[in-house]
Amino acid sequence: MPVPLSTVASLYDRVRRVIPPIEWPAFTDDIEAILALKRKRNAVILAHNYQTPEIFHCVADIVGDSLALARKAMTVDADVIVLAGVHFMAETAKLLNPGKTVLIPDLGAGCSLADSITASDVRLMRQRYPGVPVVTYVNTSAAVKAESDICCTSGNALAVVESLGAPRVIMLPDEYLAQNIAAQTKVEIIAWKGHCEVHERFSPADISELRAAHPGVTVLAHPECPPEVVAAADFAGSTAAMSDYVGRHKPSRVVLMTECSMSDNVAVEHPDVDFVRPCNLCPHMKRITLANIRAALEENRHVVTIDQNVAEPARRAVERMLAI
Repeated sequence: MPVPLSTVASLYDRVRRVIPPIEWPAFTDDIEAILALKRKRNAVILAHNYQTPEIFHCVADIVGDSLALARKAMTVDADVIVLAGVHFMAETAKLLNPGKTVLIPDLGAGCSLADSITASDVRLMRQRYPGVPVVTYVNTSAAVKAESDICCTSGNALAVVESLGAPRVIMLPDEYLAQNIAAQTKVEIIAWKGHCEVHERFSPADISELRAAHPGVTVLAHPECPPEVVAAADFAGSTAAMSDYVGRHKPSRVVLMTECSMSDNVAVEHPDVDFVRPCNLCPHMKRITLANIRAALEENRHVVTIDQNVAEPARRAVERMLAI
């Protein structure tokens, strides 16, 4: 069934502040097709905050950070889930929905953090620190999650660490997230050396330059940034926390020290806020496009599968996180 033109036009009204009129016609055919395919296949699209606005605001059914997507994936009433994000997110959706078809539009949508550690690395850490619980960031493969005691996201990492009641924990794989959490707790944190290729590039000098160029700007940083960047910012939190901060405080001018598309997506919701946009692109997130979301629904690609021996312990680690 064709999608009414009025529907597509109303979608553009939503994103006109961040998508120039000259670019919009390039998106409309795919948007119309995706909306029709979702109805035909009883499918939903989960989109991370780093997806581009034409995906995030025009075809996605559920949006948010890693924690929000994990929670909402559990309540999805659909036969097919398309994960507009990176591969570990699609695996997490499959872990929480083992009876549903989960699709990732591009198998190359990976993650530098997920690539920085393997299941055998976790086993070696356990041997080195016997009895110390392992907290694994969701930005990891299902195989790594399966070797851990509990998962966390940037939004709940502190609560997860302190929930264990242990004097020290192993926190994998993001070194900067671990250091930023360590600064907030008395629990000793044993870190790994993984870094996010987007957030590790921000520096205190970037913040100084932004403050000089934009007097009075409010600086929000993601906790995957180096600790010295977090210290120089006005606020640090997950992408959901940054979005909530803008909504609550309504700064006249703000900069989000995170992936490029985040600012565009939050700006749609807050037209009265001036967003300064330092731009560090995630090449993996940007592999997801309207065209390959459409192809995923048309051709049932690429189906996410997880070995049952891995899925069961990995699911437990994720469910323990969600229970907190």
